[in-house]
Amino acid sequence: MTKNPIVNGKLVCVALNDSEQFNAMQAEFAEAPYKGAPTQPVLYFKPHNTWSTDGAVVEWAEGADSMVVGASLAVVFGKECCRVSQAEALDYVEGYTLVHDFSLVEQNYYRPDIKGKCLDTTAPIGAEVVSIADPQALTVITSVNGTVVNETPVSQLVRGVAELISTISYIMTLQPGDVIAVGFPGQRAPVAKGDNVSSVIDGVTKLNNVLGN
Repeated sequence: MTKNPIVNGKLVCVALNDSEQFNAMQAEFAEAPYKGAPTQPVLYFKPHNTWSTDGAVVEWAEGADSMVVGASLAVVFGKECCRVSQAEALDYVEGYTLVHDFSLVEQNYYRPDIKGKCLDTTAPIGAEVVSIADPQALTVITSVNGTVVNETPVSQLVRGVAELISTISYIMTLQPGDVIAVGFPGQRAPVAKGDNVSSVIDGVTKLNNVLGN
């Protein structure tokens, strides 16, 4: 596995933060097993075995017929962050990068998908951290084999960057080197063995990976 020079603590990912997906699921949220829409961020972890970096080959999940990918703006922390307000949240950020989340297709969001989310090398993280004045103004664009498959404006997330940092800092202490992936597209892009996946925040940073055979 390729060691990532950026993350050295926790990689926390936020699910169901795409407003289009969240709004489209309202009827489903009213039924079992949900019995109501989430009132707090839906979080999952990508553990150490999943971490990789720009340019790395991502392992195809053994025995899997299909996989999907999504990309997210990633917040990298520069100092300890615990129980902070939205107004001061960005003061704890060292900078920003990108995260790819390769996974199995999710069937629902009621329970964390440990099998689908914890596959080796499936969370490549950008190799550089960049300073950004207004993360809400950014758009993450993902292409597969040169064809754009997703565009995710950060401004259209259900919960913005500062709100997420504040809320998560009341759940857990965030340490320097921890990362939050703030939101992936609700419609993950299907990928096949050998595909080249590239994500970019125009003029800011990019992330490229290839799926193994």
